Amino acid sequence: MPYRCAVPSLSPAIAEIRLAVRTALVELTEGSTVVVALSGGADSLALVAATAFEARARGMHVVSATIDHGLQDGSADAAAAAAAHAQALGIRSAIERVQVRRDADGPEAAARDARYAALRRVAAEEKATAVLLGHTLDDQAETVLLGLARGAGAASLQGMAPSRVDDEGLIWLRPMLGVRRVTTREFCTASDLAPWDDPHNLDGRFARVRVRERVLPVLEKELGPGIAEALARTATQLREDTEAFDEMIGETIEDIVEHAEAGISVSVAALAANPTALRNRIIRLVAHSEFGASLTRTQTTEVGRLVTEWAGQGPIDLPGCSAARIGGRIVFTARS
Repeated sequence: MPYRCAVPSLSPAIAEIRLAVRTALVELTEGSTVVVALSGGADSLALVAATAFEARARGMHVVSATIDHGLQDGSADAAAAAAAHAQALGIRSAIERVQVRRDADGPEAAARDARYAALRRVAAEEKATAVLLGHTLDDQAETVLLGLARGAGAASLQGMAPSRVDDEGLIWLRPMLGVRRVTTREFCTASDLAPWDDPHNLDGRFARVRVRERVLPVLEKELGPGIAEALARTATQLREDTEAFDEMIGETIEDIVEHAEAGISVSVAALAANPTALRNRIIRLVAHSEFGASLTRTQTTEVGRLVTEWAGQGPIDLPGCSAARIGGRIVFTARS
């Protein structure tokens, strides 16, 4: 009887993450270039390794981008180690050092803004179609819980989108939003990859770390397992609702909006005829699409009062614009 060499079985973690990446890459053109954000942690390391494997079958070019925020000692060494991992996988790597400025929303937001700007630069230089990010199901659950605690509304509770296209046409993909964080660790172990553990991920000064290390474990203990999955499902359901609302708004808005001098106006009667939720969405959409303004709930409600509680009040100052009731219309005007 001839001897047969046993074929080693593929680790379930490797199979799961490769499948997630393969599914995400399907929407991209074969032969295109993609950038993978690589911090060197387990999540991004698993993502870059899986992308390197899956991209070959589609003739795609992969470039890793490691962003050095310079916020801690040894960050340059950590960035170089991450780039070395990519090179060992046969991937061309880029290291971008950024300067994180003080931000009113805190250091996390400032670092995130600097990181995304750097990723856009790398994508532009490489003529990339998409940027792949290593967020997991656990990251999604933390995002939803933080949004809930801040009372940020449905827009925040949607969490992170698995796929979105920005204003420049760049596609942002998060293939692993259905993958647990522990699976990325298992992927790295099975692939003989040594991830870097960012000390900031254990720093209790950051709200996200407190949610990860303290809040979610308590919820799991007191309410039972599956909390992270439930929060992620909530994000998906809310995103579906939002897409339905946006479609309704798209069908409505052309009939009620008119261009005005230095701005845009909306029919008071049409706004009043819509339910509050739809009216508020129209107000936010008009402000954002025309002036790039992101309105808070308080600001949105104040504009809504020009429709429902009109008592002759004057213009309302908003980010980048103002809103005033003039006759039968709400007029949004650019602020000088």
